[in-house]
Amino acid sequence: MKTQSGHFLQLTTFDLKIIGIVLMVIDHFHQTFVPFGAPTWLDWFGRPVATIFFFTAVVGFSHTHSKKSYMLRLYISMVVMAVLMSLTQQLINFDQVQLINNIFRDLFIGTIFMAAVDQFEKVPDGHAGKHITLGIFLFLLPFLLSLVMLPLLTTGGSISFGHRLAMQALLAINPAILLAENGLMVLLIPIMYIFRKVRWAQLVSILVVAAIYGFFGSTQWMMLFAIIPIALYNGAKGHGMKYFFYIFYPAHIIFLYALAAWLY
Repeated sequence: MKTQSGHFLQLTTFDLKIIGIVLMVIDHFHQTFVPFGAPTWLDWFGRPVATIFFFTAVVGFSHTHSKKSYMLRLYISMVVMAVLMSLTQQLINFDQVQLINNIFRDLFIGTIFMAAVDQFEKVPDGHAGKHITLGIFLFLLPFLLSLVMLPLLTTGGSISFGHRLAMQALLAINPAILLAENGLMVLLIPIMYIFRKVRWAQLVSILVVAAIYGFFGSTQWMMLFAIIPIALYNGAKGHGMKYFFYIFYPAHIIFLYALAAWLY
């Protein structure tokens, strides 16, 4: 694909995020307007979104000046997003639509896995036992934290207000893979991180995951279309939008949810 100047089209990190945001808004419009008969095919636009943001998270984690600050920023966003979604549903009370959105949880879990990869990559530099142990612990952490949630998620019958409040608090602060919006698909993040210097391997990993979803009959196979913008990524950051997505993501969901509730 060439531009008018004759050069092949190249996309920056900023461009990838804008593409992801546009597709995400269409997907969330479908989610909140299902009670109005929003067509199912609108949901298809959202299938590549997570993959695009997974890729940008890999890029961001690879180039950030402070990986700890990067992780902390995502963790805080995860908790705030969970609280906002819970409060929005309680205040507006639109039972026709349930808000389970929290891509920040997926991205934060992804950074835990990437931190584990970093530990394994440090093994040749010495202190192998320490790095292997820490790497295994970090990789298992999102799965171990899922076990903490099982008793709460499987509780039957009516529950007290205190128990409900405790459960919501744990849901908000717990980076368990069981709670991830995209489930085990989050494992694509460390895979792409391992191949962060081999673009074709990243694209193949996306195709493999898409094929698995297709085999099981899920429309998530459409994630494979994410390889088009990712293949065109030129490695440049582009325009700065460090905090825009952190604000826009919850804001547009709350707006669409409130609008749909009001119209309903």
